[in-house]
Amino acid sequence: MEEGNTILECLNRIKWEQDGTLAFRKNCRNTICGSCAMRINGRSALACKENVGNELAQIPEHHRPEIPEITIAPLGNLPVIKDLVVDMRSFWDNLEAVEPYVSTAGRTIPEREFLQSPQERSRLDQNGNCIMCGACYSECNAREVDPTFVGPHALAKAQRLVADSRDTAIESRLENYNQGTKGVWGCTRCLMCNAVCPMDVAPMDQIGKIKQEILTRKDKQASRSIRHRKVLIDLVKQGGWVDERKFGIQVVANFFRDIKGMLSLSPLGLRMLARGKFPLGFDASEDTAQVRSLIESVQTLKSETPEEEILPKS
Repeated sequence: MEEGNTILECLNRIKWEQDGTLAFRKNCRNTICGSCAMRINGRSALACKENVGNELAQIPEHHRPEIPEITIAPLGNLPVIKDLVVDMRSFWDNLEAVEPYVSTAGRTIPEREFLQSPQERSRLDQNGNCIMCGACYSECNAREVDPTFVGPHALAKAQRLVADSRDTAIESRLENYNQGTKGVWGCTRCLMCNAVCPMDVAPMDQIGKIKQEILTRKDKQASRSIRHRKVLIDLVKQGGWVDERKFGIQVVANFFRDIKGMLSLSPLGLRMLARGKFPLGFDASEDTAQVRSLIESVQTLKSETPEEEILPKS
């Protein structure tokens, strides 16, 4: 093979000339359909997009064997049917769980089209580029350890509906996406979905936008996940960084309201005390005032600026 050949061309040649039983999915051959997603040298990518030269470039020349190898494997987090073909049912079921279509009420326009301004439509551009290839789902650490987590692909699509001016079910959607680790709070922010997405959808960023919508509507008592985020910001504003003594009490013990949560902290606290790792005091950062000013400036900007003006340009 030549360095300019794509991985998909390599697989075609194997199937056509060496082993006709090799099974893999393909369709458009042009980075549009997402069918040929697989793990190439340990990372999820599109076989029609990656080429031999780029893969060889990842191997330092002094470590490159006379006949270099490129390792191809099926996507992760999905059962293998045969060779590189995986069972995508959980992927599609989780997408369906977030109801990835404009609400019925939003579609009921009897006399005219439902028009959007260019600014309203531009809010859908980035997550609208998703081709459902499964690369992000394959690399999702949260999905690997928590089978109830719907996955980054579903939540990236969910954000498209939250941001859609035609949708009339935003509040009920946010309640659905706020369901513990099944929804947005299951994301561990490992950045792997952003790293492997071939269309620059940045699923983790989309999940963050949904979180922000939820946080603006909920107070600290709504859930531990929401309290975690709000307390973290409050403590950093107070001292420039997190006072770990207060963090556990305010988040897990819920300001001494959650007795069970407070008791769950006792074994860890005792071990820390025994090993001299429990901070008896707290030294605020010398730059606390500057940190507080930065946080308040960002919060003011978000509250006063239309979202489409502060969204990153893709």
